[in-house]
Amino acid sequence: MSTALDQLNNAEDVAIVRTSNRKWRARKKQFMPWLFISPYLALFLLFTLFPLLFTVYLSFHAWNPVAGLANMEFVGFNNYAQELTSPWFWKAVYNTVWLAVTTGIPQHVIAIPIAYLLVTAFKGTLRHFYTATMFVPFITSTVAVSLIFYSIYSGNTGILNQWLLALSGVPVIGALFAWVPDAMPIRWLSKSDLIKPSIAFVVIWKYTGFNIVIYSAGFLTVSKDLYDAAKVDGCNAWQQFWHVALPMIRPFIFFALTLTIIGNLQLFEEPFVLTSGDSGGVAQSGLTISYYLYLIGWEWLEMGAAAAVSLLLFIIIAAATSLHFYFNGKKGLEGNR
Repeated sequence: MSTALDQLNNAEDVAIVRTSNRKWRARKKQFMPWLFISPYLALFLLFTLFPLLFTVYLSFHAWNPVAGLANMEFVGFNNYAQELTSPWFWKAVYNTVWLAVTTGIPQHVIAIPIAYLLVTAFKGTLRHFYTATMFVPFITSTVAVSLIFYSIYSGNTGILNQWLLALSGVPVIGALFAWVPDAMPIRWLSKSDLIKPSIAFVVIWKYTGFNIVIYSAGFLTVSKDLYDAAKVDGCNAWQQFWHVALPMIRPFIFFALTLTIIGNLQLFEEPFVLTSGDSGGVAQSGLTISYYLYLIGWEWLEMGAAAAVSLLLFIIIAAATSLHFYFNGKKGLEGNR
C-alpha cells in the first residue's frame, strides 16, 4: 500500500516539475526577445528619449549651465514668448527658409536630368565612375568643404575673383564681364546681399551628388520595355523622359525631397564656417535657426531659450514635412500605379 502511495506521490511530483518547466519555457520565450533588444532600449532611453524630455522640460526654465542644475528657474512660456518676439529669431527663420528654397530646388533640377543621362547614356563601369565622382562632395567633410570655399571666396586672393578678372579680358565674352574690374575686390562673404547666395552655392555643390545617386537608382528601376513601347508610339527622347521615366521615379523624388526639406532647415556648418562664426556675418545675413540655436546655448549660455528654439525648429520642420506629405505623399508613395 505504501509503495503505491509513494509511486503516486512521485508521479504527482514529476507532473508538477514538468508543468513548472513548461511554464518556465513559456516565460523564457516571452522574455528572450526583450533581452535581445534591451541594449537598444537602454541606448534609446538614455540618448534619445531622456534628452528629448529634458529639452521640453528645460524650455520652460531659465538656466545657465555654468551655474549648475540647482540654479534652474521655472519661467513658464517666457522663453517661447521672448523668441517669438525676437528680431534675431525671425531673421534666422527668413534666412533658413530662403536658403532651403534656393538650395533645395536647384539640387533636384540639376540632379534629375544628370541621373537620367548617366543611366541612359553610360553603361557599367563608366556610369559607376561618374556617379561616384559626383558623390564625392557629399561624403567630404562639410567643414573642409566650407573652408575651401572660404578661401575661394576671398576678396583679394580668392580664385573666384581671379577667374572673373580673367574672363573680363577674353575677347569674345569679355563684354559680359566688363563690370568686373570696377567691382574688384568683390567681398563675397562681407556684403549682406552676397552672403546667402555664396552659402547657397556651397550647399548646392555639396548635396546635388547625393540626389544624383538616389535618382540614378530610381531610373535603373524603369523597365526597358516601357521605353520600347514609347518608341513604338512615336515618343522622342524628351517625351520618353517626361512621360515615361519621370512618373516612374515618383517615390524616389518624394524620398529625396523629404530629406532635402529636413536637411536644409537644419543648415549649420556652412553658414558657421563661411561667416567665421561671427553671428551670421554682416547684418546676420547668414544666420540660420540652427546657428542661432548654437549662439543662444553655447555663446550666450541661455540653455532654456536654446531649448525653446530647438522645439520651435522641430515644429517648423514638422510643419514643412507635413505639408510635403499632404500634397505629394499619395503620389510619391504609390508611384505611377
